Amino acid sequence: MTIRRIAVEEAFVTPEIMAEWQKVLASPDAEPGFAKMGESILAQTPANKPLDDRLLDIGADRIAHMDAIGIDMQVLSLTSPGVQVFDTALATRLAAESNDALAAAVKAHPTRFAGLCAIAPQDPVAAAREIERAPKLGLCGIIVNSHTRGEYLDAPKYRPILEAAQALDLPIYLHPREPAASWVAPYLDYALWFAGWGFAAETGLHAMRLIMSGTFDRFPDLRIVIGHMGEGLPFWLQRIDNRYRLEVKIGACGRLERLPSEYFLDNFVITTSGVTSMPALRLSLDEVGVERILFAADFPYEDDAEAVRFMDGANVTEEERKKIYETNACRVFKL
Repeated sequence: MTIRRIAVEEAFVTPEIMAEWQKVLASPDAEPGFAKMGESILAQTPANKPLDDRLLDIGADRIAHMDAIGIDMQVLSLTSPGVQVFDTALATRLAAESNDALAAAVKAHPTRFAGLCAIAPQDPVAAAREIERAPKLGLCGIIVNSHTRGEYLDAPKYRPILEAAQALDLPIYLHPREPAASWVAPYLDYALWFAGWGFAAETGLHAMRLIMSGTFDRFPDLRIVIGHMGEGLPFWLQRIDNRYRLEVKIGACGRLERLPSEYFLDNFVITTSGVTSMPALRLSLDEVGVERILFAADFPYEDDAEAVRFMDGANVTEEERKKIYETNACRVFKL
C-alpha cells in the first residue's frame, strides 16, 4: 500500500515575529509563563540557534530534512505563542505578513507544504477578515495558540472568528502555549508550565471551555484540531460525561444539547504530535476512532524521525496506518 506521510503540526516563525518576541520579553509586563519561555526555549543563545534556524526556514533546507526522514508533506503553522502576546495593531499586521510568507512557501512547494492561517484574536473582526483571506492565499485552516491574554475562544467577543471558520469550513488548530497569568503560578516551578504538563493543561482547558460553554450548539459545524494525542481528553471522556450529569443535577452548570463527549467526538480531531506511545494510540483508537486521528511530528520541537519510526511500526492495520498518515489529513484540511 502506498502511503504519503503528512505531518500536520509543524512549526515556523518569521524573523519579524521572533524579534518582536524579544521586545515583549524585555518588558516588565511580559506574562509570567511567556517570561519563562524567554528564559529557556525562546532565549537567543547559541544552544537555541539550531532550533531557531529550523523555525525560520520554510524552504530548501526544511525539504531536505523531510526527505531524509521520509516526510512527504508538512502542514505549517505559526509557532506558539504566535502574535497573541502583542498589542492589537502589531499582532494584526504581523499575522497577515506571516500568512503572506507562508502562502509564498506553499505556492513554491505545493506538493511539500500546506499552511494554516495565523490570526490576531485581539481584534476578532479583523481576525475574521484574515480568515476570509485564507482560501485566497491557498491556506487550509487556522492556527490559534490557545489563550490570548488569558481569554479563550468561548467568550462572546470571539464569535466573529468562529463564525468565519464555520462559514468557510476551515478547521481551527488549537495549539498549546503556557498557562495564562491568572492561573500559572503553581506551574512556574519544576518546568510544569512547559510542554511536559502545562501546555496540555492549558489546551485541554481551552477545549473544555468550548464544549461546556455550548459553543458547538451555536456552531455545530465548527471543527477543532488538538495535538499531543488529544491533550489527555480521550482518557477522561467517560468521567467528564459522568460528572457533567451530576453537575447539571446540582445546578453547577447549564444543560447542553448533548453530552460533552459527543461534541468531542463530532467536532474535534486529534493528532499524534509528540506522542510515540502505543498504549496512548490504542486508547485513542478505542475512544475516538481511527477516522479522527492524524499524524503529526511537532517539528522542530520533537524528534520527527522517532515519530516516523513509531508510526511506521505501530501495531495497527495498514488501512489504519494510511488513514492516520494521509487520508484523514487530506479530508480535514482538504489537501
